[in-house]
Amino acid sequence: MAAHDKTPETISFVTGNKKKLEEVVAILESGSQLPFRVSSVKLDLPELQGEPEEITKEKCRIASQQVGGAVMCEDTSLCFNALNGLPGPYIKWFLEKLGHDGLNRMLAGFEDKSAYAQCIFAYTPSPDVEPVLFVGRTAGKIVPARGNNDFGWDPVFEVEGFGLTFAEMEKDVKNSISHRYRALDLLRAYLVKHSQS
Repeated sequence: MAAHDKTPETISFVTGNKKKLEEVVAILESGSQLPFRVSSVKLDLPELQGEPEEITKEKCRIASQQVGGAVMCEDTSLCFNALNGLPGPYIKWFLEKLGHDGLNRMLAGFEDKSAYAQCIFAYTPSPDVEPVLFVGRTAGKIVPARGNNDFGWDPVFEVEGFGLTFAEMEKDVKNSISHRYRALDLLRAYLVKHSQS
């Protein structure tokens, strides 16, 4: 195995959001003791456009160049099936401009209110290594806002089979079924495997 494949001692997670860092570390540590440490780094990355996978990979490349080492980046999408996956990676801007009510009104002309939350993590041990992607999805539907308003679009996304929005769920329940959990579970398995090689 090449030296650059081995999991480094510290991995920088690109975020300026303390809550997101806490959630990511909590999910990563839920399996077992980690053989690496996650620190956060706030970078001013360009707002990229394209498909979520392309965006996440490119963000990871740029971040690794800026940090000069191992990084993981995340891109989260809320995808409406009636709109062929939009707003997708642009959900942050749609929410900012339209609010929860506006997100619901985007689907007013459609019978299909189904959606999926998607989280893609990209990881690279160094700037010269192609980032690896880990994709997690949770199915649900768009509903009028319910629950606390701590976390972006959580109040309008009702999880399939639960009858609750992410915002109405206990944190540990959400963390065990969310799109972020599913992606991080794959990433954790990959990093743990490579730390033992």
